[in-house]
Amino acid sequence: MNTAVTSVSFDSESLILVDPMDNPVGTATKVSAHANKGQLHRAFSIFLFSRSGEVLLQKRSEHKPLWPNFWSNACCSHPRQGETYQQATTRRLYEELGLTTPLTRLFQFEYHALFEDVGAEHELCSVYVGVTDGPCPISPHPLEVAAWDWYPCEEIDRWCEETPEQLTPWFLIEWSTIRNEFQPALVDLLKPSN
Repeated sequence: MNTAVTSVSFDSESLILVDPMDNPVGTATKVSAHANKGQLHRAFSIFLFSRSGEVLLQKRSEHKPLWPNFWSNACCSHPRQGETYQQATTRRLYEELGLTTPLTRLFQFEYHALFEDVGAEHELCSVYVGVTDGPCPISPHPLEVAAWDWYPCEEIDRWCEETPEQLTPWFLIEWSTIRNEFQPALVDLLKPSN
């Protein structure tokens, strides 16, 4: 019986390099786009909320070259050439967590973060939110996710304040933006659908 785990992320995959307005300007392998100080590339982050207001966080796998074993949002990745954001987010959510749910885009932002002397993230990142009826089970990909759980928002607020060094830099920016600028939109999304 073959029990090998199929990878869903490849060093050689081609990332879309962009300008600050999200216009494609070329491509680079994932390794080269994250080397040294990094090259600005297209990316996305997904947050999953339950209707009761809990949010899914994952601990990144120890196999990740950047920020391994750090806690972060439900999943994040990069659109592939020829993919729309909708196609890319739907694909990655299923690959990484075994879930499908409608996703709503909240905002896009650019950030740049260095990880020790290993490399950097320089991303134009679109942030999406999905809603589940409750804290549902997931099927995390073992090469991508080391641990996961659902947390009340207030607990994550405390986590960000007290031990931010356990969290990825993009998560800290995104969580602060969601909490400070998108609460009304989130409340609307969390309302039960009729």
